[in-house]
Amino acid sequence: MELAQVRLLVTDFAACYRFYAEVLGLKPQSGATEGPYEKFSSATGSAGIAIQDRSMMAEVLGELGDTATGHRSLVVLRVDDLDSYCEEIATRGAVLLHGPSPMTDRMRVAHLKDPEGNLVELQEWLLLRG
Repeated sequence: MELAQVRLLVTDFAACYRFYAEVLGLKPQSGATEGPYEKFSSATGSAGIAIQDRSMMAEVLGELGDTATGHRSLVVLRVDDLDSYCEEIATRGAVLLHGPSPMTDRMRVAHLKDPEGNLVELQEWLLLRG
């Protein structure tokens, strides 16, 4: 078994597409800016994040029609230089809720939200510095 992706169900597909592609700088697989589906990946690693129009999945399952409330997910992205990356994405419209700051003696983190309110955690692994 292999994890293919983590998929977020969203109501404002275009805003979420812009956030993951333009603000965070992840690479879209197909360029489907209006949806109903897109997968994003980073320059390294094999894990991916996908977004899907919530109404499309509601049709398939016959539920999920209501707007999601509360924190139901946390997307985690590892970056090499947390301070530089946070400065870079702030110029593209990201609003940090917390950090960059230490989480443990081995990791620093920053937190923000995508346009749907999904939490995004940016991690810098200090053990990789050598």
